[in-house]
Amino acid sequence: MVLHTSPYSSAFLRCLSSLSWGFIFPCYWLLDRLLASCVATTLEKRRRSQDPCSFMTLYLLVSTPLYLLLLLASLPFALLGFLLWAPLQVVRRPYLYTHRRPDKNQAEQGGAASLADWRPQGRSFCFGSANVCLLPDSLARFNNLSETQRRAYEVGKRIRNGASRPQIKIYIDSPTNTSISAASFSSLVTGFRRTSSLDQRPENTAEAETEPLAECPIHTAGADCPIHPTGEQSSSDCPVHAAGEENAPDCPLHAAAVQNTSDCPVHSAGAQNSPECPMHASGVQISISAPEPDPPEVQTGNHHGEADRESMTGAVTSNNTLSHRTSVFKKHTGRKRRHGDDGFDHEISAFFPANLDFLCLQEAFDHRATSRLRQQLHRYFPYVVSDVGRYAWKGCCSRFKFLNSGVMLASRYPILDAHYQCYPNGRGEDALAAKGALFVKVQVGTSSQEQRVVGYLACTHLHSIEGDAAVRCEQLDLLLAWGAEFRKATSRPSEEKGLEDQVAFDVVLGDLNFDNCSSEDKLEQQHALFTQYKDPCRLGPGEDKPWALGTLLDTSGLYDEEVSSPESLQKVMENEEGRKEYLVFPTSKNQCPNQKGRKIPLKGNGRRIDYILYNEEVQQDWKVDIEEFSFITQLAGLTDHLSVAMRLAVSTGEEEP
Repeated sequence: MVLHTSPYSSAFLRCLSSLSWGFIFPCYWLLDRLLASCVATTLEKRRRSQDPCSFMTLYLLVSTPLYLLLLLASLPFALLGFLLWAPLQVVRRPYLYTHRRPDKNQAEQGGAASLADWRPQGRSFCFGSANVCLLPDSLARFNNLSETQRRAYEVGKRIRNGASRPQIKIYIDSPTNTSISAASFSSLVTGFRRTSSLDQRPENTAEAETEPLAECPIHTAGADCPIHPTGEQSSSDCPVHAAGEENAPDCPLHAAAVQNTSDCPVHSAGAQNSPECPMHASGVQISISAPEPDPPEVQTGNHHGEADRESMTGAVTSNNTLSHRTSVFKKHTGRKRRHGDDGFDHEISAFFPANLDFLCLQEAFDHRATSRLRQQLHRYFPYVVSDVGRYAWKGCCSRFKFLNSGVMLASRYPILDAHYQCYPNGRGEDALAAKGALFVKVQVGTSSQEQRVVGYLACTHLHSIEGDAAVRCEQLDLLLAWGAEFRKATSRPSEEKGLEDQVAFDVVLGDLNFDNCSSEDKLEQQHALFTQYKDPCRLGPGEDKPWALGTLLDTSGLYDEEVSSPESLQKVMENEEGRKEYLVFPTSKNQCPNQKGRKIPLKGNGRRIDYILYNEEVQQDWKVDIEEFSFITQLAGLTDHLSVAMRLAVSTGEEEP
């Protein structure tokens, strides 16, 4: 398959398309503004009520007739442009693939992931999914959202900031304590400052601040310390002592022979779990790693454009600043640490995971907003597939399509193949958009036998109208069938060496528009999709795990002060009463009004309609384990969905030679 780096096959068609859109755009923009002036968000209503001089009302009274007059004047030009634009959609390609090589500063924050040789212990990959609701402004207001262009820029900026954070891992291997938190760690080691999501830092800050050590955290006053036999305790660089020589031979933590090993400098390997060792009393290890640097590689795809370097000056708000918030990961040892009955960690995070590898977005409908979002994402993700779908009449899209699919994929790994399919059974207002599925094949490494190690991703957005369960089930059937066809078509041996690819993962991401708890969604809950792919948040049909969280927010409360920032929304989601206040819940007969007049059910954690599913059996003898699942609040105030993320660990099952 050939990746399409341009929507048309020739420069002439591109120029003709630009000309036609130039005729259409004034009418489109004026119509959008006219409709937007008739639908106000709750934030705008609040501002109008607080406007003593009624300037906002006066502005509407003046601008609305003006928009209407200009709209009528632009209609003839729009009709001419439409007559040129509509036939061109027959030959328009179904997506746009772009590749931007990050500059030096961007490579330090993210950039292309390394394609080094695949080792037996494998790697971990992080996947994210978010519904960003980038509809034309007039349509977004029906979801209580506005300013689509500004939101697109801010969404991309926040995602980039969250993913480019240094990754902080804390490992705790204790037989008496299976929970891990930054608080418990800070109580053990006083030399490291605990940071939370409320801490702020500028975007370019590279290192977290640390507080000087006042005493050795290993021993107590008067006790013999195997690390400090001479009693020295004074170096700000060493978490054990505080002002000695880092490479002094009397400090076993900094001895040259053990700097790069995992052996304990105090005792032998056989006694690491003994209570006599002060270094392993709590089994705590900490490591801080930044995203991998951009390795030398052959650039493919679109080489010509450069991402716009928009000005980043001005005041930095709490929504745009980041802290080195600790993330919890599972240590890869023989003994698994579990949270309850799960073998992986789960959390509600104010930020997207550090070192995010793949990102699937839904409802990126508006063309200009998508361009702004893509420019921001390219500052972290080198490979992006956007503008996915069909317009007008084309193939299975028998009805006229005003909007594309809204699906968008960003990747840190090279994209080998991409394919889009349109769902042919859309109904009602959903039929106006070319909703479908985007299938992508990426290369994530090379085996010792010089075989490509690849992964498959399917990004989709299903039918959204309530009560149309049969439509969604048909779309899920098509999703499975199309996915199998895509894997079969792209599994041929590479032309260069004739070796078959090894598959590391097969993941489905997107907004499926049904949850696992509503009685109206029973048909979808029992679909065969969940036998082929595993849902980490699901116990079975109709039952989620206790920690699973709804991802659909109540649009009437998007601008409340309690949920106006990622940190505040995170706090609300961690509280049961807060969830009942600001999440949409499965329909229930037992409902009662809350203090704001909303209807809330008595039980549940909200409607979870955003999914990340993975296939556990993709390669013979290979092992796929989930490390972490996150519900993310970083897009608070910018969309009516919570984002989700998942980290997978993939290994070959062989021992390291």
